[in-house]
Amino acid sequence: MTLLIVGATGTLGRQIARKALDEGYQVRCLVRSPRKAAFLKEWGAELVQGNICKPETLPPALEGVTAIIDAATARATDSLSIKQVDWDGKVALIQAAVAAGVKRYIFFSILDAEKYTHVPLMEIKRCTELFLAESGLNYTILRPCGFLQGLIGQYAIPILDNQAVWVTGDTSPMAYMDTQDVAKFAVRALSVPETEKQTFPVVGTRAWGAYEIIRLCERQSGREAKVTRLPLGVLRTVRGITRFFEWGWNIADRLSFAEVIATGKPLDAPMDDVYRVFGIDPKETTTLEAYLQEYFGRILKKLKELDTEKAKKKKSKRKLTF
Repeated sequence: MTLLIVGATGTLGRQIARKALDEGYQVRCLVRSPRKAAFLKEWGAELVQGNICKPETLPPALEGVTAIIDAATARATDSLSIKQVDWDGKVALIQAAVAAGVKRYIFFSILDAEKYTHVPLMEIKRCTELFLAESGLNYTILRPCGFLQGLIGQYAIPILDNQAVWVTGDTSPMAYMDTQDVAKFAVRALSVPETEKQTFPVVGTRAWGAYEIIRLCERQSGREAKVTRLPLGVLRTVRGITRFFEWGWNIADRLSFAEVIATGKPLDAPMDDVYRVFGIDPKETTTLEAYLQEYFGRILKKLKELDTEKAKKKKSKRKLTF
């Protein structure tokens, strides 16, 4: 089976590529910049240059492809808008997959997308789900709600750097999942017939609120967080301002998604049946506690080593002075 991974340089996509290669799949990655994706080639993947926003580049990339795992999405810093990437680009990719006779298509949506049609990214994901279901492709839709990796920049690093941790609104509890675990579900779906033409939540072991995560980071790091609460009204004002400028469209759309997190409504779903269908042991899923413990343990050890090295250099300079 030749597997095409779209979005393979992203936080989730690279984990999918790694897992698929480990499982013995022949992996091809659609990339905009082969230079930036060189690490994927080193892992053993084939790189093919192309862009879902340039439909003419897709047919050559899909030659001989049996399955697609689509993990691409617009980033806040992209020059292209969410609509251009997550709608226009995905429609082009799905149509190209149909034309190429691709047998399986794994798509990443967002949990509860249908409940927030006023949020651009959520509405686009919902519409893409419908378009994919009507395309005739043999699809599987996976719906995560957040990744553990995103919590490092949001909470862990500011606490370690003695910077402010921003909390907005009523902070909806979210069932974050490690991207490595999400990748397991994506790759496993390729070989499990029961996942065909089905939609599944893919979420972590439990939902965590912002203040729970902050307290956990404080315990693991031994440092106190500086929490700054951002009123929801301020967030909406910033979103309105950024929407006036083309460079701020993606930022504004992301801020709209931030409002979902600020509603206080949990983003979580039962996973017992999902684990059973995919044949994955829930005990193998990384918990937030274990993830942060490993992260802070590694970082604090490195900081201690750096402090020791600085002390040695300082001591050596003193000896040379005397």
